[in-house]
Amino acid sequence: MTNNENITAATATVVATTGLTLVLAGTGKTGRRVAERLEARGVPVRIGSRSAATGFDWTDESTWAPALEGVAAVYLAYVPDLAVPGAPEAVRAFTGAAVAAGVRRIVLLSGRGEEEARASEDIVREAGPEWTIVRASWFAQNFTEDYLLEPVLGGEVVLPAGDVPEPFVDAGDIADVAVAALTEDGHAGRVYELTGPRALTFAEAVAEIGRAAGREIAYVPVPLEDYAAVLKEHQVPQEYVGFLTYLFGTVLDGRNAEPQDGVRRALGREATDFADFAAAAAATGVWNA
Repeated sequence: MTNNENITAATATVVATTGLTLVLAGTGKTGRRVAERLEARGVPVRIGSRSAATGFDWTDESTWAPALEGVAAVYLAYVPDLAVPGAPEAVRAFTGAAVAAGVRRIVLLSGRGEEEARASEDIVREAGPEWTIVRASWFAQNFTEDYLLEPVLGGEVVLPAGDVPEPFVDAGDIADVAVAALTEDGHAGRVYELTGPRALTFAEAVAEIGRAAGREIAYVPVPLEDYAAVLKEHQVPQEYVGFLTYLFGTVLDGRNAEPQDGVRRALGREATDFADFAAAAAATGVWNA
């Protein structure tokens, strides 16, 4: 074991013996990976979700106290996103409950370039416990675990993304940074902007997926209004439609096009390239038509 590994293991042991780590959205893209990595380090984890043994529901405050009992650290991921109306109020109430329960460390998942999320970031900063903010760019795993998987499988990805580049980030990198901030010293009071090492347009990303999967996948740009109308026709919940149109119509305007070094700053290694993500995903067969 290297000295760094010894330090990490020792710190994880301290956390493990002094309390649980609550992972909110613990069955989601990042939360699931955070929980798996913590458990691999021997850190006791409580999953925060409605289906968990100790249920947690953002819309039911009566579930918060049982979920926070005995918890020393929290991975705070608000569902569906910090940019939606009502998020700051919920985050303020939850962080107050967390402080009252004795939580000593909070790692907040935030959205890169989402001005509406800054209110929740400020709330966590001012709450009292040690804090780390993780601002993530667009998840590469949206193409494997979310609303873009079905279009990829169908051979045609229709989006209102235009030709604006985005430095897609691997959810594994987000989880690695979050786990480091939850279990190690040196991350308190830091804001990490997490991106991949290069920016791609959605058309370029789809082309890389096609190459990795060994099949033809088309990218079709459409106006935002048409995209929203199709979502509504397919009975997508209005809240989700509003969030997607916000992402494509507001956040994807070029403000996030420049890759950042948050992964390197937090972990001392480079971020995962989209081509490596695509190759690994293709090897699992997730994109087999």
